[in-house]
Amino acid sequence: MKRLALWAMMGVAFVLLSETPALACAACFGKSDSAMARSLNASIFTLMGFIGTVLIGAASFFVFLAKRAAATAREQPTKTPSSQPQA
Repeated sequence: MKRLALWAMMGVAFVLLSETPALACAACFGKSDSAMARSLNASIFTLMGFIGTVLIGAASFFVFLAKRAAATAREQPTKTPSSQPQA
């Protein structure tokens, strides 16, 4: 337990004492006309396209299953209780 706390403190100290500043990207910094911002927007729309395609595929599969189940239910005759005399 003490060893884990020591490593955690050393990690925090290393991050706080490092000389490299953390800089925001162009999209986060507010320069929305840069090439990085345009590529970030393009990647977001590409991922949205992939996700939309997968969701549409899943929804259409469930619609297919529902139609197939309805067609199967229509084709099967309903069983009526037979009228046999009781002894």
